[in-house]
Amino acid sequence: MTHQEAKKRIAELTKEINYHNHLYYQESRIEISDFEFDQLLEELIRLETEFPDLLDPDSPSQRVGGTITKEFKTVVHEYKMLSLGNTYTIEELQAFDERVEKGLGSTDYEYFCELKFDGVAISLVYEDGKLVRAVTRGDGTKGDDVTANVRTIQNIPLTVSGKHVPKKFEVRGEIFLPIREFEKINAEREKKGEALLANPRNAASGTLKMQDSSIVAKRRLNCCLYQLLGEDLGIKTHSEAIHLIESWGFNVSQTYQKAKNLNQVLEYIEKWREGRHHLPMETDGVVLKINDYDQREELGFTAKNPRWAIAYKYKAESAETELLSITYQVGRTGAITPVANLLPVSLAGTTVKRASLHNANEIQRLGIYEGDTLFVEKGGEIIPKITGVDVSMRKAHAKPIHYIDSCPECGTKLVRKEGEAKHFCPNAETCPPQILGRIEHFVSKRAMDIDSLGTERIRALIDQDFIKNYADIYDLESKEKELLGLEMSHDQYEKEESGLLYITLEKALFALTEQISFKQIQDFLQEAAELPLFETLKAFQEKIRKWKKKVPSNVGMVELLINTLKDHHELPKMEDYVPVAVVLDIFLGRLVEFSDLLKASKKEGTIHGIILRLDLDLPNELRERIKKLKANTFQEGVISNMLDGIKASKEQPFEKVLFALGIRNIGENTAQLLARHFGSIEKLQDASAEQLLEINGVGDILVQSIQDFFENSENQNLIQRLKNHGLHFEIQEDLNVVKSQVLAGKRILASGKLQNFKRDEIVDFVQAHGGQYISSVSKNLDFIIEGEGMGPSKKEKAEKLGIPMISEEEFLDMVGSTS
Repeated sequence: MTHQEAKKRIAELTKEINYHNHLYYQESRIEISDFEFDQLLEELIRLETEFPDLLDPDSPSQRVGGTITKEFKTVVHEYKMLSLGNTYTIEELQAFDERVEKGLGSTDYEYFCELKFDGVAISLVYEDGKLVRAVTRGDGTKGDDVTANVRTIQNIPLTVSGKHVPKKFEVRGEIFLPIREFEKINAEREKKGEALLANPRNAASGTLKMQDSSIVAKRRLNCCLYQLLGEDLGIKTHSEAIHLIESWGFNVSQTYQKAKNLNQVLEYIEKWREGRHHLPMETDGVVLKINDYDQREELGFTAKNPRWAIAYKYKAESAETELLSITYQVGRTGAITPVANLLPVSLAGTTVKRASLHNANEIQRLGIYEGDTLFVEKGGEIIPKITGVDVSMRKAHAKPIHYIDSCPECGTKLVRKEGEAKHFCPNAETCPPQILGRIEHFVSKRAMDIDSLGTERIRALIDQDFIKNYADIYDLESKEKELLGLEMSHDQYEKEESGLLYITLEKALFALTEQISFKQIQDFLQEAAELPLFETLKAFQEKIRKWKKKVPSNVGMVELLINTLKDHHELPKMEDYVPVAVVLDIFLGRLVEFSDLLKASKKEGTIHGIILRLDLDLPNELRERIKKLKANTFQEGVISNMLDGIKASKEQPFEKVLFALGIRNIGENTAQLLARHFGSIEKLQDASAEQLLEINGVGDILVQSIQDFFENSENQNLIQRLKNHGLHFEIQEDLNVVKSQVLAGKRILASGKLQNFKRDEIVDFVQAHGGQYISSVSKNLDFIIEGEGMGPSKKEKAEKLGIPMISEEEFLDMVGSTS
């Protein structure tokens, strides 16, 4: 591509990316997938790298982050960031209005009303049109400098141009995590069995203080601005200031409104009491400010708050609904979390169907019985919270909920350590969610690098008993035929407390009907989200009649589902899910007993597994109908790609294999050090504590971890199996070539971004020239290679310890001049 062609293409890409960013951040809608967006961004970065003179400081590529911040510098605010007083009643607002009238001595004033966003307050300072500093509220006088992270937020301008832009000014606003991003993150965490984030505000705050700005960029934070500060701005009212920052390109929520008196303020509050639930961010109230700046000055401040502004907070919303059942989720650490499945109820603008019960103590504290009517609340928390039980509604003969005593995933007896609230599954060796974490580590890029084995595929292989440990991965090469048709995703399934398998209603309806698309069913169920199950099914029958899609057949199949569910009313209810055995009974009722279907759906975790267990010879038409119940399946291309990745991983060097084994406390650098020092797994295993302690960086804890690992007979068995599959358990000569001894005896650390080396490459380079690479600042270091953006805390520590710091050029001269 010529320079001119690149310039044209960069302009096209920039325009297209900015357009999609605007849709996403300002209009809360998308036209392309995340993958397609990432492809556009990657092309832009590639061209800007090839033609660096065409890189614009405001390019979308400058939002991807990459800076690592170990500590956030404290910065004093030029103008204090004061908090507002809160009110919760109309009477308190009336009292505030009376104070304003008394303070000004007239009723000739107007309010400026804004919604109060539930996020993190931020101060943005611009000089010569460029963003130079972003600081959190902190204690109001000083806060943390989070500029590197804020630069990744798409709708915060990095440069500002327009009419009347001052040489220096400050804008303030609220950084927040959009609700759909929050829900997306929690959905991913729930899949992994990780603790859910409590609310968007905490998530935004935690994200803003992450050390790696590239991770911050992926969280898709957003920002609304609501204040302008500076000297000689030439404006007299807050509304003028808002219109001015809007004209400069800052994102201002279009929910603001001027009010001539308190009655208009109250109308604004009522207007947004429900309307705020349809916004892309969480709000918890309304802020009203005196619009005129001179009148603000006349009113002044108390010690903590301005007398010219106040916040009105909406009360938390609550509702009552029925408990249908309780399911228990197992996290990767073995922690058990009970979840209440609820009759759908509308609350704070959304339909609530599930709520965490946290632990056994919470169930006991609430005193929950089967089928109880529960109070559910959503205030500032976006996650529904069960706050109590309506005992007056309790059904006769209802039994109290008894917490499970066995793991729902593997059946192992649960344990509860003294002083801890959570129950745990102690079966770290074979419990599926716990196996998942270890295997994910084994296949990760820095270990065996099997990128064709992602989390979804690993989970599918574990749940369907193809792999229980990392050695089993290499047995897959002989099971190619068995893998064909295996279900890849488990998102559509749920296990009830007794182990009974359930499937989403949308999948069941998709399989039972013909000529109706999955998208049509999804859209219908979204419309009918507040209806109980049987009402939903009746409404779906009406929808089929309107669509005129194979009406007799499709309506009849849904009627069959209704009747079959009623026939088996004793089965636990789970909103949005139906028992797999019930759905299969409709298809297979003449071929297999219902009791056998129930047994199989307690033993297996997928439709595929159930059909294999029942060992039925099905006609093609029936096989195709049941196939519609399944998730995406392993096909020939996927299997071939996966097996190729497994085969290629056998070439990974010993140090990578050692790291992949997951020995506690052995990180990547320590694995390299041990592999190169001992040369083979046998020598490492036979090493005495004294021999291990001779190695710099190895302490008593690591020695104990190594000895514990090798004393475990199962680990010995796994290593032998991996050896039999051809993995490397000794250093290969061609990878152990030392280029020189220039750095012999030197302990070296590189910090910051280097121009000539990636992180892995500098480690290999130091070791290839006889040096030892150390991963942290300590008095044992001979020197530090100081790269761009070296962390201030690391630099300060190095200076205190008197460790020399040299540039990358000086380091290369040192090696080059004597090697």
